[in-house]
Amino acid sequence: MPVQIPVLETQRLILRGPEPEDYPNFKSTFTSYRARFMGGPLNDYETWMLYAAEIGHWHIRGFGMWMIHDKTTDKPLGMAGGWKPAKWPEAELAWIIWPETAGHGYALEATHAVRTHLYSQMGWETAVSYVDPKNLDSIRLAERLGATRDKDAVTVDGHDHVFRHPSPAQLRDSQLTHGIEMEIANYADPLFKPKGMPID
Repeated sequence: MPVQIPVLETQRLILRGPEPEDYPNFKSTFTSYRARFMGGPLNDYETWMLYAAEIGHWHIRGFGMWMIHDKTTDKPLGMAGGWKPAKWPEAELAWIIWPETAGHGYALEATHAVRTHLYSQMGWETAVSYVDPKNLDSIRLAERLGATRDKDAVTVDGHDHVFRHPSPAQLRDSQLTHGIEMEIANYADPLFKPKGMPID
């Protein structure tokens, strides 16, 4: 029976399962220098196989990567979701933003929604992110999500760093969660000023 991929909605984004029409944007990124932290750039065959794996992962694992779309324009912006291919030590919270859409807080907004769903709806009690130590943007995002490097965790290939995310209990009604939501609100509305904070 085909898995029903849930649709997630945030203030600015719609996250839905990968579709064939999303492939050109995926291919453009994974055959480019942008993919250097994820084993790329890949050739056309490798990229096609990886995208097929993105779709098949949902059916094998029951979770997977969502395609991130702009809620207003439906423009594809990147991907975020759960990822655990063969030989992955743990289930991962993973993401990638297409190069032309980086810098607008989409990755933070999407990964926060995904992590909330994986914890609250799919019963995850922990999550890690495997990050190339040279990928400073992803390290910063992991840290903004409250993840810290877990030096005792098993890595994928010995060259990546493992960032351990806070547990559901640690995130529940926490200062970290409120801070993430305030940062997302600021991206969505640059004029947003939280109550009680100075206006610089």
